[in-house]
Amino acid sequence: MSSSPSLFSDSQQHATQTVFVFPGQGSQKVGMLAELAEKYPTILSTFQEASDALGFDLWQIVQLGEHSGHQLDQTEFTQPALLTASIALWRVWLEQGGVLPKYMAGHSLGEYSALVAAEAMTLGDAVKLVNRRGQLMQQAVPPGQGSMAAILGLSDAQVIELCEASSQVGAGQVEAANFNAKGQVVIAGDAEAVQVAITNAKEMSGKAIVLPVSVPSHCRLMKGASEQFGEALNAVALKLPKIAVINNVNADVATDIDSLKRALVNQLYQPVQWTKTLDVFEQNGIHYLLECGSGNVLSNLAKRLPFVEKVFPTDTVARFDEALQQVNAIEV
Repeated sequence: MSSSPSLFSDSQQHATQTVFVFPGQGSQKVGMLAELAEKYPTILSTFQEASDALGFDLWQIVQLGEHSGHQLDQTEFTQPALLTASIALWRVWLEQGGVLPKYMAGHSLGEYSALVAAEAMTLGDAVKLVNRRGQLMQQAVPPGQGSMAAILGLSDAQVIELCEASSQVGAGQVEAANFNAKGQVVIAGDAEAVQVAITNAKEMSGKAIVLPVSVPSHCRLMKGASEQFGEALNAVALKLPKIAVINNVNADVATDIDSLKRALVNQLYQPVQWTKTLDVFEQNGIHYLLECGSGNVLSNLAKRLPFVEKVFPTDTVARFDEALQQVNAIEV
């Protein structure tokens, strides 16, 4: 891992009630961060750093989408694009004197953004790693054979039971993939089995929304990809994060490098425990949540929780400046 100076000092003010969360796939959109880049040059320099590591122009893909010759929604480009967007905003936050969060967490891909922000790995290493992660995920399941859907209005236990029953009919396997919130669980697996589960969910008075994704993440179809990904991860020098990062697979903080690597490998084919992550926030006195990245998906998941007093998306100049002013006023 190339050495670079720390972007924050150990003596910098730490928040006591605020967490930073980093979004995953689905939060990307063509043109993201364009307005912020006009005000904060660090946005462009961060994307240039990522592009130099990858060997292609990531900012052009983000701003032009398919007109750049690449699809932003193709997972091998989506993943480094979202990670770089989050780190660009994080760097601007630090430059503007923003306080450090008490904890960090990222949803799926966002876990890598959290680890880069906490200086567990460099941006250059991370974008190459998630670019490879995206390629392996895409290769693991041929196009059209896998699917994901959000199941709304059923309990976690009902969704698990639904997936087990739907996997028994000979159409393949389907599993709970993301426990996002109470009453919102994403399922993933073979496309036919997911369709069976959707039909069964509606019969149980639940709602189902097919997600526009190119790969079925966080299910056993990704087991083979996870093994290959482990080899790529072993080539990256990791450090323990300087700010505690709550991982996806067991909503815990890794205490050594081996457990950190194991959590990242297992994350590919095991469910994202986001509901449990939010429970950890509640248990540790968190009242404010800042979403460091494109969109406001994670903000929307958290804002109705009784312990959350306010959420702060940061993906426009107005939102970013409001977050900076209000969080610093709360914490300093």
